[in-house]
Amino acid sequence: MGPENFGPPKPHKAKICMWKYLDVHSMDLINNAETTDELKRLLSDFFDLKDFESNPRSAILLDLYFYTIQFSREQSFNREQTSAFFSIVKDVHEACVETPLPNVEECYKYFSELMFCHSIRRPPFSIDLFSQDQLVLITDYMINSYFRHYKLYKYAFTPQVRLDISFTYVGMPEPESKEDEAMAESTETGLSSLREELEEAGAPEESPTTALRDFIVSQLNQELTQLRHSIDQRLKVTEDQFNAKLIQLEKGSAASKGIAKGKKK
Repeated sequence: MGPENFGPPKPHKAKICMWKYLDVHSMDLINNAETTDELKRLLSDFFDLKDFESNPRSAILLDLYFYTIQFSREQSFNREQTSAFFSIVKDVHEACVETPLPNVEECYKYFSELMFCHSIRRPPFSIDLFSQDQLVLITDYMINSYFRHYKLYKYAFTPQVRLDISFTYVGMPEPESKEDEAMAESTETGLSSLREELEEAGAPEESPTTALRDFIVSQLNQELTQLRHSIDQRLKVTEDQFNAKLIQLEKGSAASKGIAKGKKK
């Protein structure tokens, strides 16, 4: 992924996506596949995932596509419905992994708009491809299968964002070049190396620089502890926010399911 992928989440406009990734011929081949191996082989050929046995990302994508088709078969979707649902899953996944930053709310909104785009008759903007009952079933499936494992997909398909910090103290000489700072793997590693260098210097106890070195090491340890505590707090806040959003999504899905059942009666 390039540097442009580290930006904030981008808005996506829902459009009719039937036959977008699986055309009529592809759907005929998929419907004729009787075994799991046959179906996976077809999907790996269609989406260039032939290295799924050695590439973990390809294997994850192949599983995502395979179980999407399996769900469509279990719900007795026709060719048009299966193709549209497959396109929705693929587009939502691509929107999810386009940035390493949190975007679960944007992705779920995009998914909801895609579903309504295929369940309300308003040509040429939307079509009534899925019924209300199917809309509820698909929403439940996506929440329990994809959005519940949202962070795992993020971890597998987006680069990890790591915080690197450098300290500058008044009265200390500047580093000889900026390349030396770029070579540091992380803040903790850099601080550990500095502590080891100070300890290996072996200056005599009567040296006037001994007290200064001890003071620097002590300050670095305090700042590192504070930094770790701050990062842990931010991670906990992010985790709580994600769990709260997931609970809201589940409640919204349950409410929609209850409304659908009430109308059906």
